[in-house]
Formats: sequence, C-alpha cells, structure tokens
Amino acid sequence: MTATHVEDELTGQPACWERAASQAADHVRALPQPGERVAIVGCGTSYFMAQAAAALREGAGQGETDAFAASEFPHGRAYDRIVALTRSGTTTEVLDLLHRVKDRPDSATGARTTALTADPGTPVMTAADDVVVLDYADERSVVQTRFATTALTLLRAHLGLHPESAVADARTALDEPLPEGLVDCTQFTFLGRGWTVGLANEAGLKMREAALAWTEAYPAMEYRHGPISITTSGTATWMLGAAPDGLAEQVRETGGRWIAGGLDPLAELVRVQRLAVAVAAARGLDPDRPRHLTRSVILTP
Repeated sequence: MTATHVEDELTGQPACWERAASQAADHVRALPQPGERVAIVGCGTSYFMAQAAAALREGAGQGETDAFAASEFPHGRAYDRIVALTRSGTTTEVLDLLHRVKDRPDSATGARTTALTADPGTPVMTAADDVVVLDYADERSVVQTRFATTALTLLRAHLGLHPESAVADARTALDEPLPEGLVDCTQFTFLGRGWTVGLANEAGLKMREAALAWTEAYPAMEYRHGPISITTSGTATWMLGAAPDGLAEQVRETGGRWIAGGLDPLAELVRVQRLAVAVAAARGLDPDRPRHLTRSVILTP
C-alpha cells in the first residue's frame, strides 16, 4: 500500500528537528530577546504550537509571553515583538494581523514582527519585519506534522530548552508499535501540563482532522472537574508529559485506557500523529484529504 503524504512527512521529523536545533543560533536576531514582551500567534495547529512556545518562554523567565489565535489578537495591548507561525505564508488572519501592525504601529506600540514559514514565495515574506524560513520542513499534506513540530523545536532551541533526547525519542516514537487495541477506541482524551497543554490541544486536533475521531483535550488537573465522566471501557486517556499524582489510577478505575507519556512530550505528539493515520486507515479514510479542509485558509473579501 502506498504511503500517504502525511505518513511520509511525519517520519521526517527527527532530521528536521536536528536541523532546526543546529540553526537556532543563526536566527537569534529574528527571534524574541530576553525581557521582551511577546505575543505568539497562529491558526489551527500553529496556534497550538504558539500556546506551547509561549508557556515555555514565560516559564523559562525570558519575559511575559502570550499566545493568541491570529484572529483574536488584542490590538490595544502593547508588545515588543509579535511572532507569527504560518506554514503556508498565505493564511488570511495572519497576514491581516501583520499588515495592521505594520500600517498602524500605534495599534501594537511599534511591535517588531517575525514570521516562521515554510514557503519563501508567499506574501508573508514582505508582511513581517523578520522571517525565518523552514522550507526543509514544508509539506504537501493538508494535515500539519513536521512543520509545526520543527518550528516549535527551533523556538525550544532558541530558549536553550531543546534536549538532545528529543530527537532520539522521536525516532523511538516512529519505530515502536502503538499500544495494541488503541486504534479501536471510540473516544480519545489528551492531557497536558504547562507547555504541553498546547501539545494536548494539537493532539486532539490531529485526530479530528485526519481520522474524524471524537477527541478532547484538557489541562491535566482540569480533567477531574467534569471531563473524566465520559471515560469508560473503550475510551483512551493519553498524557503528554508527567501526570499528576493519582490520575492514572483514577482513569483505570473507570475502565478506560491510560496511555502514559514516557517520551519527550514533542515525541509523544509524533506517536499521536501515527495514531491518527492508523485510525484513519481503520475507518477507510484518507488522511491526505481531510473533510472540508484545505492546506491554507484564504478568505475572500
């Protein structure tokens, strides 16, 4: 059986991460500086990567950092720098935001803008003040995998938070079989803490996009406050990162499956990407052609 584009692309992540980490120092001037007040924006997958990057940066003491869907950016708030994640370089909401900041500096107190993109032949190249091109991580598929994780790896490395073990863990995530029977689950919940909340959100999105699966995502401590009520035999709860004490036992008591995230959380996301492809195949779906979706959302006036 011929591999899908998304299968081919997700397997290339270890090499992309190595390249991004090795080149982080080359992009220092384009990326947030210590002490800057920063907003990171994106749409869809890129928004969830922004959530993860913002939590990492602020947690590292590098400065106040917020994440927004590009359409929800608060133009009345002051930032030193706005970082936009856009694989295609053509997403309407991202371009509108960058143009508004450039045309009306008072709306963001003269914030400098940086774009991370995969395509150097798109409008974002002139819309942002600085651009970092990750063309080696570009994708043919609609469903994002390697561009998103490579952009986050670059930002992790820029912060000094990219562990060497992440690449090895990603290879493990690609090589080891998925837990037996997981594909047959009827519902999936993904949990995170701190920066991995964004990864949990992205894991849920990946399953919905590629496999039309019933998925939800929460901060791990919030899971007990209602969402655990849907957990039962035939459902799976997957933790990205370290779990709160006692949560695994609570999930098992419901009869649901508990999947512990033993790898680097970004590598755990690679495992979820594989699961999404496997569930799609089991349901007779083509993950390269997700329902109602296109590679880039371009809105006409």
